[in-house]
Amino acid sequence: MFKHYFEQIQNVEIWPIISLIIFFVFFTATIFWVLFLDKKYIEKMKSLPFDDDADETKTNLKI
Repeated sequence: MFKHYFEQIQNVEIWPIISLIIFFVFFTATIFWVLFLDKKYIEKMKSLPFDDDADETKTNLKI
């Protein structure tokens, strides 16, 4: 069924190649971003959930 639809589309063979390129570029960029991320930023983000809980309990006690 789908084969009939895909035969009607011009240049349909280019779309899998474009999809693969987008997939490869996105995940390569993500890997480079993680590898070259500043360690201080990682520590800040790692402790963020704990800081948020502490702030909420303080504000709840003041009310």
